[in-house]
Amino acid sequence: MDEFLQSLAVAAAYAGPPLALLGAIGSSLGTAAAASAGLAVVAEDPTQRGRVMMLAALPMTQTFYGFIFMFLALLRLSAIPIEKITPSVGFLVLALGLVVGLIELFSAWYQGQVCRSAITMLIKTRGAIAGMGMILAVYIELFGILGMAFGIVALFTWVG
Repeated sequence: MDEFLQSLAVAAAYAGPPLALLGAIGSSLGTAAAASAGLAVVAEDPTQRGRVMMLAALPMTQTFYGFIFMFLALLRLSAIPIEKITPSVGFLVLALGLVVGLIELFSAWYQGQVCRSAITMLIKTRGAIAGMGMILAVYIELFGILGMAFGIVALFTWVG
């Protein structure tokens, strides 16, 4: 393999893991949506503060899932000698980072929408919707967990 192709493979491999941090964008969008709805609710009924904080914090977890994948991917790459990183390995790691990052991004973003809806209903239900809102938000959380798990399994199965 020529030197340029080898360099391109290594660059692609090391560019992939940080893409999993796209989940941080989704976490930011989801948390912002839920938190901004929460401000109006807490202004009207300060006793809902704990429920608002709980629901608004849920979309943050996808950033952690992306970080965990990134850390393990970089750890996996560090165990492979650079000369053994072929274009197929490099672009596979790049693709895995992108797929995991997009899963985390959309999971967090849509989880924030569910949390926002639950938060807006807190006053109307006198807080009774909080549990159901949490359960429905956790359904979306599962996709983030599965995205991370898929990425880790694929990484340790296909790369190396």
